[in-house]
Amino acid sequence: MNYQWYPGHMTKARRMMQENMQWIDLVIELVDARVPFSSRNPDIDMLAKGKARIMLLNKADLADPAANKAWTDFYRQKGFHVLEVNSRSGQGVKGINGLVAQACREKIERNKKRGIVNRPMRAMVVGIPNVGKSTFINSYAGKACTKTGNKPGVTKGKQWIRLNKDLELLDTPGILWPKFEDQRTGMLLAFIGSVNDDILIAEELAVDFIRSVQDRYGSLIRDRYGLAETGQPSDMLREIALRKHLIKKGEEPDYTRASSLLIEDFRSGRLGRMTLEWPGEDCDEGE
Repeated sequence: MNYQWYPGHMTKARRMMQENMQWIDLVIELVDARVPFSSRNPDIDMLAKGKARIMLLNKADLADPAANKAWTDFYRQKGFHVLEVNSRSGQGVKGINGLVAQACREKIERNKKRGIVNRPMRAMVVGIPNVGKSTFINSYAGKACTKTGNKPGVTKGKQWIRLNKDLELLDTPGILWPKFEDQRTGMLLAFIGSVNDDILIAEELAVDFIRSVQDRYGSLIRDRYGLAETGQPSDMLREIALRKHLIKKGEEPDYTRASSLLIEDFRSGRLGRMTLEWPGEDCDEGE
């Protein structure tokens, strides 16, 4: 399956981000902790050049704890201020104020020397579709100030949110980049729901998912569905359908429903905590 998705509104959204970057002191980038490398839009580093940077490993509760620590160390070495968060529950969100103060310390000091006081820092919140930006902002602000949804692309325009006297946030639409040079990147983004499910073939997605995780997390799949052993991905998908009594007319396994069940169980965390890429294994250390 060819993993590509770049709807037209993303070009406009990228242009809007570029035009507003001149007003920004800090860029807060959310990535999905299960794929912290592939869920980074490579355009952000260019757009945010010279700005203070915070990296939030969102949905950290769904990811492998050992991998969370490894990725935190990895990005700190790259110069980011890094924090693990779970925007849905609010875990880790309280630590962001201190992180903002650290990241913007030089800017705040320069403002004081210039006699500029009581000017809030302006932060742009960025991330790819469905990484949880709106949920994060609602959790951080303590109220439902942006529209949220479980489909990529809910936020389509910019929104300024005044959090307190010290910080203003600019929410932006989730954007991808025009072409995934590495199809594995597109595949991983499809697993986490950052690519529109309507353009994907559910069975192929599920088989690719099993193939990607079975070496490290095959036992989690076996335990979840009561499978006898880890085998060929297509055979495991068939057994999942049979075990869950997902049968079509003619007593044939319903691979489509089994595929949707498997992917949804992964996305929700019901399969267990999984990370699909690790520093040094699945990314270039020079990146």
